Amino acid sequence: MPRGPAPAAGGHRSAVPEVTFCVRAIAARSSGRQHAPMNRRRLLNPLNFAALLTIAAVAPSMRLYDADHRALAWALLAAFSLGFLSLSVWPPRLRWAEHLVIGLLPVIALVLIGLDARAGAVQVLLVIWAAVAFADWPTRQAVAAVIVVDIVYYVLLRHMGDFRAPLQIVLSFAGFQAFAALCMYYARSAEHARDALSRVNADLLATRALLADSARDAERLRVARELHDVAGHKLTAMRLNLRALADEPAFADHPQLRIAEQLSGELLGDIRNVVQALRDSGGLDLATALRALAAPMPRPRLRLTIADDVRVSDPAIAEAVLRLVQEALTNAAKHADADTLDVTLHRNGDLLYVTIEDDGRMREGWREGNGIAGMRERLAALQGRVRLVRNPSGAMRIDAELPA
Repeated sequence: MPRGPAPAAGGHRSAVPEVTFCVRAIAARSSGRQHAPMNRRRLLNPLNFAALLTIAAVAPSMRLYDADHRALAWALLAAFSLGFLSLSVWPPRLRWAEHLVIGLLPVIALVLIGLDARAGAVQVLLVIWAAVAFADWPTRQAVAAVIVVDIVYYVLLRHMGDFRAPLQIVLSFAGFQAFAALCMYYARSAEHARDALSRVNADLLATRALLADSARDAERLRVARELHDVAGHKLTAMRLNLRALADEPAFADHPQLRIAEQLSGELLGDIRNVVQALRDSGGLDLATALRALAAPMPRPRLRLTIADDVRVSDPAIAEAVLRLVQEALTNAAKHADADTLDVTLHRNGDLLYVTIEDDGRMREGWREGNGIAGMRERLAALQGRVRLVRNPSGAMRIDAELPA
């Protein structure tokens, strides 16, 4: 949805409209607005409500347990419910804890089955767990886990000896598990495709913002040249002719001639001021382009600081900064589990300094990949350089400098 123009890094306002994904502006000025709270949206996911309704349908089966096991059965069902809900609120840094909870859910369900397999609705918990496993784990890992759990389920039924066809029971629930797994698999694939499309769209919008600024500045420069070379030249010639006429004795007493010569001088000065104003470009709108680039990513959150004296008018320099931040965002999300990425641009003399630092943690044995190599090559082509270091907290810090 179109919005008002956003202020540029150089102080001007971009003519490129902001664009929103759903209801959130991708170039929102406030970093707090830029990334909505993901955990809350996950907790209120309709799939969570469906799973909780299913768990509620299992609850009446607790009365089928013996009096000695009933309290334990209720406690296990409550633990399963709380574990399931906790999957929606684990922060990215505690991903290992989320995987641990997913691994414990089938154990809880199997213990409930082991207490009394005649409480037939309890087996539905394994269907819920299968959907969760396929939503969070790689497909091969989830398939292997479901097979192992179903084998244990079959062994339990055989050991209890109360069922004539335990294999048929297991296969029937395996069919439900397969259905839930396929639904979750395709839902996850659609979500990944949507996220990839959002990132590509943000990349295109960021590039378009820079191109629009570059085209605008080129047009301003062309108009400034035309005014200076054409209008300025003719006004200067006209003023010289008026001065020559004013020096003639026949026209010396005409005040209108003096006024015309004075007005031409003032008009020439006004044109020079307009030309100078057109040449004083505010630079490309890096702020809008960088925020547009980071907007579709749920994390890390971009915190952007651009000094007032930063002016970037060269599209190649702006493109290099854009790709530098893009690579840093990708690495911070994939390899460092960072929540925030701080990007600072400041100028010192003829050099533009870009400092990028996240709050994640670099993995041991980390090595530079193709993205970092491309980053170095891009900056080297512009007579710039980049340096990657580990900060005191163990996160990555990128220091780059380019000609301003």
